[in-house]
Amino acid sequence: MQITIDIEAEEPLFAQLIAGIKAAIGAGSLKAGDALPSIRQLANDLDLNNKTVAKAYRLLERDHVIQTKGYRGTFVHPDAKAHVDFDLAAWLEAQLGEIIEACRARGATDSEIRIAFANIMQNK
Repeated sequence: MQITIDIEAEEPLFAQLIAGIKAAIGAGSLKAGDALPSIRQLANDLDLNNKTVAKAYRLLERDHVIQTKGYRGTFVHPDAKAHVDFDLAAWLEAQLGEIIEACRARGATDSEIRIAFANIMQNK
C-alpha cells in the first residue's frame, strides 16, 4: 500500500490518509479482507502522530471501509468497494441544504435556523 501524505497541503493529514486508503481500495491494490498496518506501524511509516492515524481508521471503520477485529488487527471491510465513493460530508451538506432551503422558503431567518439547529443538537 503506497500512500503519500503532504504535510504542506491544506487538506488535513487524517483526510489525506483516508483518501489514500480509499484510493488503494478503489484501484484494487487493497482488497476485501486484506490486513492493514497497525495504527502505530502506519504512523511510523508515514511519520504521523498515532492519533492522526487512529482518527482516520475510526472514520474509515464508521464508513464500513475497514473493520477492526480486536487483537487480530484491522482489515479491509468485505463491502469496502461499495463504500469508498460515499462522502459523508457531501451527503450531510446536501441533506442540510435541502432542509435550510425549505426553512427559508417558509420565511425563517438564518439566525432562527441556527438557533433551532443548536437547540436540536443539544437535545438529541
